[in-house]
Amino acid sequence: MIAETEDDLIKKLNEWKDNVENRGMRVNMNKTKFISEERQKVTQKAVRWPCGVCGRSVDNKPIHCTSCQKWVNKKCSDIKGSLSQVMKSFICRGCMNPAAGRGRRSVDTGVSANLELVDKFCYLGDMLSVDRDAGAAVEARIQIGWNKFRQLVPLLTNKDLPLVVRGRLYSSCG
Repeated sequence: MIAETEDDLIKKLNEWKDNVENRGMRVNMNKTKFISEERQKVTQKAVRWPCGVCGRSVDNKPIHCTSCQKWVNKKCSDIKGSLSQVMKSFICRGCMNPAAGRGRRSVDTGVSANLELVDKFCYLGDMLSVDRDAGAAVEARIQIGWNKFRQLVPLLTNKDLPLVVRGRLYSSCG
């Protein structure tokens, strides 16, 4: 859905939801996300390893969030003292309190759910991102390809399969 303002977006979304529900289908509003053009203006220059909370480059002592799988600067983690005590069970403040996370803003739709503001999301198998480039989509496709190849490795290295069969399987992947 495309809208100029948040109010227009909420109005269109509620109309669409009502229309869909009148036809006997359900909409899971908790899975519904949105991307904002305003967010694009706010995002900083892309860094190679961004902090999951502030978005700046991670420092030399980052900690890994077990919830969102992002690296977080120690100063953003609110941890005092040694990091070794919480390394396996750390959850960043962006995951603990979504309103506190960088850009994790929600919009109240008035239908018992909030829409989460995101940088990118998967739609019909393709990654859409706020910066309108194909980088996220390309990375997702490469990751899918490597995952499929890893699933085939046991067959490709199986000594019980004839070499001809393994060769054909390998050729079909490339």
